[in-house]
Amino acid sequence: MKSIVLGAVLALASVGAANAEVIRHTNPNSNFPILRAVEIPPEATLVYLSGAVPRVIDETAEAGTLAAYGDTREQTISVLENIAGTLESLDLTLGDIVKMQVYLVADESGAMDFSGFMDGYVEFFGTEEQPNLPTRSVFEVAGLANAGWLVEIEVVAVRE
Repeated sequence: MKSIVLGAVLALASVGAANAEVIRHTNPNSNFPILRAVEIPPEATLVYLSGAVPRVIDETAEAGTLAAYGDTREQTISVLENIAGTLESLDLTLGDIVKMQVYLVADESGAMDFSGFMDGYVEFFGTEEQPNLPTRSVFEVAGLANAGWLVEIEVVAVRE
């Protein structure tokens, strides 16, 4: 009898685990495109990507300059395209991202261009095509490894 009860309990537990999904908690009364929190089911795998940086967009520009990599918006798009490619190679998508850390360098104005970052970001997140949002932090940093880089992004994705 004990083995039947134990078997039933284990079967029910595995059914619950099989149906567990990522739970995304939005910010109440806000349309800002990030999550307040995210819950990951225990059977899911977290995939940590190294920081991604922009590609050169102007081969004729001097190496290591802003002209070679573009402004914050252009660099954000480039970085998110790089991340999308890496995720695709791992059979994941941008919709699988649950955590994002963004590092922005001040541009010529002396301040990070958060608006330029957001203009690029919203092309990839919270869209009709890709509605999932990550939790996210954005930091202004003094500099990155290349003087022409204004944007570096690290992400964590979940494989269900």
